[in-house]
Amino acid sequence: MKKQTELFGKTPRGSMVMGKKKVLFVATVVKTHIMQFHIPYLRMFQQMGWETAVASRNDYEDPQDCRIPCCDAYYDIPFERMPWKPGNLRAYRMLKQVIDQGNYDLIHCHTPVGALIARLAARKARKKGTKVIYTAHGLHFFKGAPLANWLLYYPVEWTLAFVTDVLITINREDYERARKHLHAKRVEFVPGVGIDTEKFQSDPPARQRKRRELGFGDEDFLILTVAEMTRNKNHTTVLKALSCLKGEPEFSRMHYLICGRGQMWPELEAEAKALGIGEHVHFLGYRTDAPELYGCSDLFAFMPYREGLPVALMEAMSSGLPIVCTKIRGNTDLIDDGVCGVFCENSPEALARQLLELYRDPERREKLGRNAARKVLAYDERNVHEVMKKIYLSL
Repeated sequence: MKKQTELFGKTPRGSMVMGKKKVLFVATVVKTHIMQFHIPYLRMFQQMGWETAVASRNDYEDPQDCRIPCCDAYYDIPFERMPWKPGNLRAYRMLKQVIDQGNYDLIHCHTPVGALIARLAARKARKKGTKVIYTAHGLHFFKGAPLANWLLYYPVEWTLAFVTDVLITINREDYERARKHLHAKRVEFVPGVGIDTEKFQSDPPARQRKRRELGFGDEDFLILTVAEMTRNKNHTTVLKALSCLKGEPEFSRMHYLICGRGQMWPELEAEAKALGIGEHVHFLGYRTDAPELYGCSDLFAFMPYREGLPVALMEAMSSGLPIVCTKIRGNTDLIDDGVCGVFCENSPEALARQLLELYRDPERREKLGRNAARKVLAYDERNVHEVMKKIYLSL
């Protein structure tokens, strides 16, 4: 894999093969985006004989850990997370050099900042025949979004749609809005990035082993959330809901597992202690054993304010977990209320009632989980990859 070209003062690794078709994937970060979602597509392109490249910021704690499978050339572009940060001007110049000199047949961009800069940087290349795809993993303007989101993001996406050959949306609300109001050459609906449903099968012995490893017994009731610790993911509502249940006898067996990392970790730990539930809340950090964590849990609580099409929710469904979640875009694509999950008002009191009701009704939990596992089969990665392959080949 070639890290960077001499343009950026680095020694290149690998070699470019003349005559091959070339694809460039662009996203703001490597570890938490490229590595999470796009390796199957890089592999697919290599298997078709294409040369693959990635332009993204190295967000590994140790930069040497950044090793992207199925990637012939990697460009470390210093994208900032917020679009107005001045560092994005440098990222634009660097990415424009990569695109102008790379002669790519196809550019597939992701994440708001990565996609914004990539589409601006690819304008000249598009005139020479390069096709540009943008996957919106959740448009920032949506029903119920703050006015500031509409004022900032809608004009940007409306303008950039004119330099987008294919705009891919992953939930129905975004698809309908993009089809009516954003004038990309094509607007497509793809059911998410796909998950490997075979990874999340029930395994009772593994469930018991993981519970013992974490220090829990069979009688404990484990509530799981897999999400970054940010304000949008709203772990606070779950913490406050547990606090509401302190007077119930069932509370002694309830434990809340938070799998993920983020800037709110210290704040959430302090909040759990202040609420008097610190011994019932377990911060597991970034994990590589997510299938086992889903498998050993009893319920998945997911109360964010905004989503595109949440992978964690799909994984929980595939594991056969009953779901309690907010009724928002993306969640509504996946959950049929009362059938494969339960929509809940985003308040501690409402969530506390739902948690207690489901704790007391194991038969209902089992039925919800069974239906969830069936529903999410439509989002299996094999189905999604076939849809994406047809889009790629159509270009």
